[in-house]
Amino acid sequence: MTDSVPQEEEVVDAEAGDAADTSVDGTKASSQDDRPAAPDGGGPAVPREDFEDLNDRHLRLVAEFNNFRRRTEQERLGAWARAQADVLARFLDVLDDLNRVAQLDLSNATVDAIMEGVDLVERKFIRMLEDAGVEVIDPTGEAFDPERMEAMMRVPADSEERDDEVAQVFQKGYTLKGVLVRPARVSVFKNE
Repeated sequence: MTDSVPQEEEVVDAEAGDAADTSVDGTKASSQDDRPAAPDGGGPAVPREDFEDLNDRHLRLVAEFNNFRRRTEQERLGAWARAQADVLARFLDVLDDLNRVAQLDLSNATVDAIMEGVDLVERKFIRMLEDAGVEVIDPTGEAFDPERMEAMMRVPADSEERDDEVAQVFQKGYTLKGVLVRPARVSVFKNE
């Protein structure tokens, strides 16, 4: 009988993470992951086909995002143009009314009739502004607010209680949906 001497098998150190198995005859046994290691040593490298697939998906996503961004910008500009056209249509009604007043036959018109027409146009215009979300700042008698008002001059106050109170409004201010469009120009009482 021949004694068979068992050949030594190479023991794999599990803690070292060495995945190379060798067979009894010393050749490398095939493992499940024959991919080359990543250059940084952190796991297997991605095969070229997988890399190309991921790169293609990435490029498609970038293109889709750019198309989305372009499309939303065009929609935003279109909505802005429609909003401007709506406001302009309202201004045109007021302009037509002003043209009618300007074309009055002065030989038949009275001053009262002209003033009444101008007053009607002004009210229509203010109503149009209010419908658009515009608020008028008319701070007569209020405390001076530098956030909404611009002081044009000081007026001596006759009492201490009127200090920093609006004396006169030279030009009304306007806000559009809470945003200051133009501050009210006022004179302010100052106790000196």
